[in-house]
Amino acid sequence: MFCNLFQFLQFFIKMLLPFFLLSILSLPNRCSADSSTETERTLAIIKPDGVSGNHTNSVKETILNHGFKITEESLIQLDEDRVKRFYAEHSSRSFFPSLVEYMTSGPVLIMVLEKGNAIADWRALIGPTDPLKAKVTHPHSVRAICGLNLQENCVHGSDSPQSASREISFFFKTTSSGYASKHDEL
Repeated sequence: MFCNLFQFLQFFIKMLLPFFLLSILSLPNRCSADSSTETERTLAIIKPDGVSGNHTNSVKETILNHGFKITEESLIQLDEDRVKRFYAEHSSRSFFPSLVEYMTSGPVLIMVLEKGNAIADWRALIGPTDPLKAKVTHPHSVRAICGLNLQENCVHGSDSPQSASREISFFFKTTSSGYASKHDEL
């Protein structure tokens, strides 16, 4: 298949290195969440560049290996109206039209993650919003490994308990027990 070592190395770096690095991210934290910490929920989204770049399985493996449970997930194609409502707080920003275009460019995987300190732990695992900065400051983060640029940064994570609650209910109905179920229109 490979004529020489150089071709093999090129193939490895291009195709397998991102998966290898995400797997390594998981090794130190294979234990389950701290049982003394109250369980918390957060929303995670693998954005169009993450789904089209075939990072879905490696990101999910990283999530699970860091003690999170994925309690709900849905692979969907967002429409313009839904993206505008979800990102409404950014509607006056100059990047908003390109954000809407990007988030409707392909399917996204939406997940509810659960564990003690889920919001802060997920935010730490995904790294800074800008993948170029993440490559320097958090080189083993999901965005450093999978992100392309400030907009195409592979993943989303809720930034507070209030945001998590709003974002989870935006995509999933919450039952009386507090757990989410898939939204009818998905």
